[in-house]
Amino acid sequence: MIKKELRMKATLLHAVAAAAFLVVSAPDAHADVITDWNLKTGQILGEAKLGTPPAVRVIALVQTAASEAVQRRTGSAEAAVAAAHRATLLALVPSQKDAIEQAYQAALAPVAEGPAKAAGIAAGEKAAAAVLAARADDSVAGPDTYRPHAAAGAYVPTAAVAATPWPRRKPWLMASAAQLRPAAPPALSSDTWTRDYNEIKALGGRAGSQRNAEQTEVAKFWDYSLPPIYFGVVRSVAQAAGRDVERNARLYAAVAQAMDDALISVFEAKYTYNFWRPVTAIRNGDQDGNDQTARDAAWTPLVDNPMHPEYPSGHSILASAVGAVIKADLGKGPVPVMSTTSPTAPGVTRRWTQVDDFVREVSDARVWGGLHFRFTTDVSNVMGRQIGEMAASKVLAPQH
Repeated sequence: MIKKELRMKATLLHAVAAAAFLVVSAPDAHADVITDWNLKTGQILGEAKLGTPPAVRVIALVQTAASEAVQRRTGSAEAAVAAAHRATLLALVPSQKDAIEQAYQAALAPVAEGPAKAAGIAAGEKAAAAVLAARADDSVAGPDTYRPHAAAGAYVPTAAVAATPWPRRKPWLMASAAQLRPAAPPALSSDTWTRDYNEIKALGGRAGSQRNAEQTEVAKFWDYSLPPIYFGVVRSVAQAAGRDVERNARLYAAVAQAMDDALISVFEAKYTYNFWRPVTAIRNGDQDGNDQTARDAAWTPLVDNPMHPEYPSGHSILASAVGAVIKADLGKGPVPVMSTTSPTAPGVTRRWTQVDDFVREVSDARVWGGLHFRFTTDVSNVMGRQIGEMAASKVLAPQH
């Protein structure tokens, strides 16, 4: 029953997301080919019903191929980017072949026939092949070796956990998946544990919470985690005046690689520590040896739990990684008003005038949604910032 309900929720979210991107995320007159194709790719991945980690992996490969095609092309940028996307997406999500081919033909139709178009297509296909070959040993195949934690004979919920192969993956930027593994969560006797347990107990519950209306809206908004919610923020930067296709290609590739490494890092740490979710901790508050963490036997989080351990936070590390890349891209220049939308909060657009405000909101949302302790979001922000800075130093600089 649990698995069926989770599958139903996922299917509904993917359907809503696909519709949302057709309505609210159509590219405007200032969108360059990189932004345009990123929107198309987000829609294709939504229709493929990929989970967040696999979708982020695909986006990283696609945006890297597109950036390589743009930086090294000798012909049409539009043709190069279209060909890079087509080749990469066909290899990674063949179930969406018809949608990919339709997007490709529509993108090429306005490009004049001739040597520039042919050269662009060749550059895109060559870039895609090179990126796929370079990442051929980054496999998510193999047996699921996750071992449920239980005493012999004791029942535990049997819903499958997520992304167990991710700690074995090949990073883009880090030396290893464990490079940024944080210290263990705080002791259950510590002041930090007491403070953060009681904060989320008060603010993150589905019933009887002290949240205000905006906090509830924010928590529900960030229930969604697929790439388009983050690339909406990136799009706010990419569509600012004075930018060119080369700069945007590097920006999208840097963000995509940072997001992928963020999830490799976060799942390596999650399955190292196997730390309990707030719902488990609060329903067992009388067993943590701390007299200041009272049990609530019926406590339930506002947002349904994802199927993986609590520490660190995937959303927080993603937001911080994206924020660090955006900061590096903008440098000392002005920060445009950033915004994005979410299918889990229909009709709502969240906006920020500072990168740090966006990053902080995502962390707050995970506390207000009842999913992550504050110490977890703090640690995750540090990890994400480090990964984003790696991406900025390796990917944002123009290639010569």
